[in-house]
Amino acid sequence: MSAPTATTTPAPSAEHGTGVPGGRRKYPLPRAMFVTIQSIFLVVIGLIVLVPLVVIFVGTFQDGGEIMRSGLRLDVDISSFRFDNYVMIFTDSGLYFRWFANSVGLTLVQVAGTLLVSSFVAYGFAMYDFKGKTAAFISVLLLMTVPFEIMMLPLYVMVNDLGLADSYSVIVIPFLAASVTIFFFRQYFMGIPKELLEAGRVDGVTEFGIFFRVVLPISRPALAAMAILNGMVTWNNFLWPLLVLRSAEKFTLPIGLNTLLTPYGNNYDLLIIGSFFSLLPVLVLFLCFQRFFVAGMTAGALKG
Repeated sequence: MSAPTATTTPAPSAEHGTGVPGGRRKYPLPRAMFVTIQSIFLVVIGLIVLVPLVVIFVGTFQDGGEIMRSGLRLDVDISSFRFDNYVMIFTDSGLYFRWFANSVGLTLVQVAGTLLVSSFVAYGFAMYDFKGKTAAFISVLLLMTVPFEIMMLPLYVMVNDLGLADSYSVIVIPFLAASVTIFFFRQYFMGIPKELLEAGRVDGVTEFGIFFRVVLPISRPALAAMAILNGMVTWNNFLWPLLVLRSAEKFTLPIGLNTLLTPYGNNYDLLIIGSFFSLLPVLVLFLCFQRFFVAGMTAGALKG
């Protein structure tokens, strides 16, 4: 028997490509083309997101009753636009700007207090070892899973028993230590080198001084991210303030706008333009902190 002869596979030639069916070589998309496609996609998504804002802005120049009959839309006759709604909101809007000021003040106090208290609690979980630390942190995680509607009734009963109803303090104080915010800050602080704390102690800085002079300044991205999220939640908070506030002059903006719809008459004109102006503080808040937002959310998600 003759010895088997070795067979070799011919190398693909330039004429036939690299073994890809059809003899065509696969090339990746040029980076410039990829960036262009990505930019176009993001612009389209941005325009879609802006459509509701543009629609409600156009609605501020229309009659409120007509909008409720035919709905908000963009295909309107520009010649029919009027400025009566703008004149009304600045001259005959009743308590609207009082409600607006109440929401602004309450949001500023709530956000500042929540960031301070929650970051302080999270700092203790991240940087110190103490008895019961694990059980306490697990309780924070469990609290994140409990809907507010379950805690609402006992909290409301306690507020009435203490005589704290119809006050802003009862809106702010129960939510200063927010479980989601504590968890986020704890994850962020876990990524801070503890050598910085030790260096501060060697220099004679107190524990409070380390927190306020070392930790918080390098946590600005996390603070900005939580300021935006907590600010949006507080500004749009409706259910709990509706339960505890009794006086019309103390209403926040969401509650005040809801009172414009009554069985005896509906002020659609003020409702439309008032809703549009209620969007502006949230937009300003995001624009002020948006350069920190992505960095803070990413760091909080990856560190720890």
